[in-house]
Amino acid sequence: MNFSTRPATLDDAPAIRQLIAAAEQLWHGETERAPDQVAADLQRPLITLDLDTRVVAANGEIVAWAWVHGGRRAQVDVHPSSVGRGLGTQLLDWAEARAREHGSDWLAQTVDDADEAGTALLRSRGYDVLATNWLLERPVSGAVPTLPDGVTLRPFASGDELAVHQVLQDAFDEWQPRRHEYDEWAGMTIERSSFDPELSPVAVAGDEIVGAAISLDLPDSPDGYVDQVAVRRDFRGRGLARALLTNAALGAGRRGKQTLTLWTHSGTGALAMYQRLGMSVRRSTTVYRTAL
Repeated sequence: MNFSTRPATLDDAPAIRQLIAAAEQLWHGETERAPDQVAADLQRPLITLDLDTRVVAANGEIVAWAWVHGGRRAQVDVHPSSVGRGLGTQLLDWAEARAREHGSDWLAQTVDDADEAGTALLRSRGYDVLATNWLLERPVSGAVPTLPDGVTLRPFASGDELAVHQVLQDAFDEWQPRRHEYDEWAGMTIERSSFDPELSPVAVAGDEIVGAAISLDLPDSPDGYVDQVAVRRDFRGRGLARALLTNAALGAGRRGKQTLTLWTHSGTGALAMYQRLGMSVRRSTTVYRTAL
């Protein structure tokens, strides 16, 4: 079979999503990736499509792809039907070379723990474990906890954008390597077609937003999905995280979803907190890193 390689375009997003979905179906029996996520990834700041993306095609069909973001992060995905043909190795070679062109001295990539081929490739190249991500789940039932005096919950509304961004980024600054400025954050969350404001509760005290949960609608998934959740530091320990998640879960249940899910990262130290809130681990991915 003859393979051709070229940079990705935004028009490739549906086909790329299909190859990712094929792998998710093989590993987990369902598709998690939202239809608009690949397009959002391709439009991230610090990604120039001609330089930082590659797709591999066979007979006109995209069977593998890769991108490098800012020289520090990469993603490589191969369609299950094309695993074992050296495409992952080819794209990893390209990603490492591109990271060096960025001037980076290390490169990280996240791999599903069910992806035995991808894990073996990175291990064979000397990649070490940097972090773990867990997909957590909870029932779409339960009573909303009593809120602190003066705090109310309501759905995300127009005009909330800057305040919600501030709350989320202030919380994430405690563990993420760099702050996501408003345009980048909005492009990956509230400006996506899958953003669901009705299932994205915000906590309000007086005239200030002190907590929020950003939910996405995943049409091919039986799960409700919270993409980001945070509570302002001075309002933590009062039950707001539980209230936000329960509110989002109940809304997802009314939409016919079976569970509520979210991802958490080992760098946040939040796994135990989520487990106390009634969430359990469904599956995991691993972040691998190598020195260049």
